[in-house]
Amino acid sequence: MVMVPMPSPVGRADLHTHTNASDGTLSPAEHVRWAAEQGLAAVGITDHDTTLAWDEAMEAAASLGIEVVPGCELSTEVDGKEIHILAYYFDRDEPEMAALLKRMRGGRRNRAREMVERLHALGHTGVSFERVLELGGESVGRPHVAQAMIEAGVVRTTWEAFENYLAPGRPAYVPRPKLTPEEAVALIKAAGGVPVVAHPWLIGDDNWVRRLIRAGIAGIEAYHSDHNDLQRQFYARWAHDAGLICTGGSDSHGPNGPRTVVPGSVNVSMDVVQQLKAASAYYQRTGGQ
Repeated sequence: MVMVPMPSPVGRADLHTHTNASDGTLSPAEHVRWAAEQGLAAVGITDHDTTLAWDEAMEAAASLGIEVVPGCELSTEVDGKEIHILAYYFDRDEPEMAALLKRMRGGRRNRAREMVERLHALGHTGVSFERVLELGGESVGRPHVAQAMIEAGVVRTTWEAFENYLAPGRPAYVPRPKLTPEEAVALIKAAGGVPVVAHPWLIGDDNWVRRLIRAGIAGIEAYHSDHNDLQRQFYARWAHDAGLICTGGSDSHGPNGPRTVVPGSVNVSMDVVQQLKAASAYYQRTGGQ
């Protein structure tokens, strides 16, 4: 019998974007609408350490002819090196994954409180922790502290806030909650999700990519708005040679924010979405093995 290959899914997908559930500037519904206006077939909602945007994004997508790829971006750190892991199609109710996300969000809140306390000790008492929480919600981070500092007149720009106060080694910096990349990869897969190393060039050391491959990472985000063409080709080839999923996304955080990148300005084919779904189905069957 002659096997007729199925046609590839049509359209483009941007698999890395953020809403105001973390540090984006648009609501989930607004963000999905913006993505749909760019002609995308699918958009990944990958807020930091939270799935809060999923339901609203999917509800909006249902009437806009666009598919939502549910995910999140986990912030891991080891030996002072920050490594972001994108997680796709995981079960957010799986107990260990749900506990991890809750712990990470709690750690973010405690971290923001301590940063504000350090700013107060430096004499900047006009920076309100309550205002930081209003800006950041359950996935609060340093950009929200920076915005509160701007509003209080401590600094003029986000860059100035980080350079003088919030970057490592600066007086108001507080380390993030501890989660190693290996722990993140194992927990994502155990929850039926697909772990992908985000923007590997920004890590600054490809030995970490090798370490993640040994840890069982399922994909590499070769295409990213901070990668040039040569870097995109390099990581795409690496993903291919290692038998990993080659993903990509704009890392859009919405308009009028610290990272104004239009959704779809970096994209991959819908074939990649199908690969992520297939990998998730496999990890669900095998318990992440």
